[in-house]
Amino acid sequence: MTNPFSLAFLTTFDVGPLEAVRIAGDAGYDMVGLRLLPASPTEDNYPIMTDKALQKEVEKALTDTGVRLADIEIARLKADTVVASFEPFCALGQQLGARHILVAGDDTDRNRLIHTYGVFCELAARYGLTADIEPMPWTAVKNLADARQITDAAGLNNAGILIDALHWDRSGDTPADISAIPTSRLHYAQVCDGPKPYDPSEADMIRIAREARLFPGDGGIDLKAMLQALPARLPISVEIPNHAMASDVSPLDRAVLALASTLTLMTEI
Repeated sequence: MTNPFSLAFLTTFDVGPLEAVRIAGDAGYDMVGLRLLPASPTEDNYPIMTDKALQKEVEKALTDTGVRLADIEIARLKADTVVASFEPFCALGQQLGARHILVAGDDTDRNRLIHTYGVFCELAARYGLTADIEPMPWTAVKNLADARQITDAAGLNNAGILIDALHWDRSGDTPADISAIPTSRLHYAQVCDGPKPYDPSEADMIRIAREARLFPGDGGIDLKAMLQALPARLPISVEIPNHAMASDVSPLDRAVLALASTLTLMTEI
């Protein structure tokens, strides 16, 4: 098996970045993903953006554990986005050795979103980062077709598409849709499982995505078909937030179980 595996932020959502790095190392992951910016208005700001001492501690933990920083979250591109405001975010990502940025498209004006995304790609490129736009059914980038239109129009080398197993399933995309994406646009993918059948309301899809995902094999998503359509050796981010489980199972144990179930799935492909 040649895929590197990353511990996504949401899998151990209840720990800080320093502990997340250490958990990733202890649980056997190659990489880790960190959230530096809030994903929603209800989230607080993350101290790592301004706490220099914490930044140095995280840098040291990455060095000591050998865990690499795969991606940083989350750049939401809205109608009123000022791309320059993301410069400290990109700079910190480069400082910590990140490779990719998770991007969400939240502007329903497609032409303006394409322009904003292109400018963001240019900013990210200056810091050695890819800009990977993640289709989500409740955003302005609902599926792989939307993501392809935006990345193709931007036309920049670091433009990317992030395929998340849950969103891929809920959007109705297929393995053929994945295979049609140029491999140069695929930098990493996110794996989890989810219940089927499911409530297709926006509110419930968001709830499951943020707090009720399942380990591979525990739901109904055709993960094997998805993974078979992806390029070989693509980094796999294990993103399985489950708040009910978090009340009884430690972050380390959840990380271990998440990786074990993913590895089991990969051996069956």
